[in-house]
Amino acid sequence: MTAVEAFPGADAGRIRSLVRPSRVHGSIYTDPAIYARELERIWYTTWVYVGHASEIPQPNDYVRKTIGPQQVVMTRDKVGGIHVLHNRCSHRGNLVCDADAGNSGSFRCPYHGWTFTNTGELLGFPFNQGYGGKQAKAELGGLAAAPRVETYQGFVFASLAADGPTLREHLGAAAERIDRLVRLSPEGEVELTAGWVKHEVTANWKMLVENETDGYHPQFVHSSIFSISGSGIGALYSDKSTAVTRALGGGHTENDLSPEFRRMGVPMGWAGTPEAKIADYVAAMRATYGAAEADEIMIDGSPHIMIFPNLFIAEIQLFQIQPLAPDRTVQHVTAIQFKGAPDLNRRLVTQCVGSVGPAGMLLADDAEMYERNQRGVAQLQPEWLDLRRGLVRERTDERGFTIGTATDETSMRAMWQHYLTLMAPEHEAATPEATA
Repeated sequence: MTAVEAFPGADAGRIRSLVRPSRVHGSIYTDPAIYARELERIWYTTWVYVGHASEIPQPNDYVRKTIGPQQVVMTRDKVGGIHVLHNRCSHRGNLVCDADAGNSGSFRCPYHGWTFTNTGELLGFPFNQGYGGKQAKAELGGLAAAPRVETYQGFVFASLAADGPTLREHLGAAAERIDRLVRLSPEGEVELTAGWVKHEVTANWKMLVENETDGYHPQFVHSSIFSISGSGIGALYSDKSTAVTRALGGGHTENDLSPEFRRMGVPMGWAGTPEAKIADYVAAMRATYGAAEADEIMIDGSPHIMIFPNLFIAEIQLFQIQPLAPDRTVQHVTAIQFKGAPDLNRRLVTQCVGSVGPAGMLLADDAEMYERNQRGVAQLQPEWLDLRRGLVRERTDERGFTIGTATDETSMRAMWQHYLTLMAPEHEAATPEATA
């Protein structure tokens, strides 16, 4: 009897039976009941990355975004406040916003003409006598808003739960990696203004989260592009590398490549860009931070971090993960842009297009692996996926974080441990079937 047959449903007991310290059951990626529980316990409860303040720079700007499969509209009101609104009319549920982005102080439902402010309040409704007059407005209600919206370094997060940890508590040590990112701007700000590409894959969202800080696959999955381009990235992910995989807590994980960059000691080596080709940027950085600190920042480079559950910062580009179904996921991808660095930004866009654009080679490689994995876990045998790589050599760094070598599965084990705290906390009793 398989684990799926033995433990039907998706209660806490069954979840704990499927996620073990060094392995996970294949059904965790395929079961619709588990996916439904993930939406409830993770996507509609925790902090989820929604967008960046630079996408709505002016009063009344708006942009359509997502929280899991839910459509939302991120708006900036006339005094600068940021709001995240459900894209659903409070009358009959029609979508009130069709445009990807724009500027407007209000949204008008195309079905019956109900109109809402860009903060969600109901402005008016045609033929109001059918409701007893304009005074009915208070009872009819406006657009639903995310009860909690917070911003860190311009990154906008929302939670659909009214209560819970603060955003800063959620981010924990991951906030320092965002700080590291923005310090690469001579003006201390990141901008997401290069436009977005959407890649849909026939795979479960957790496969993408696992892969983002998996240092075991690059040498094999991306070997063709590394060999063609002469890239040295592949060498960063080997047992000879001084880079480490680190669990930051809260499900957040990173491939910390900075030890390798420091060993090389070349400013902008992390981006494969000689100083001479971005002289204006280098000069601006040294003017802002001083020569010594600027060189240290430019040597350490950009982070490679997965912020659970949906924000992946991969040195030169940013991914936003969106689950649509147990076996459908969209990656929204854009090039990271640094304010005050036009010469560097042009190169980053070109590099991003080459790696994760419509004909990009890196993401095409990964997408193929996601879909092969999804087809594989639907097979009956073997039931379990192995996560033990590096378990015998894990250690604790000077700050108390668990780390492994560049190719170890430390990050996956950490992600699954946090997954259990959300999906199957210990205080929830198992059902009799799960304990049998």
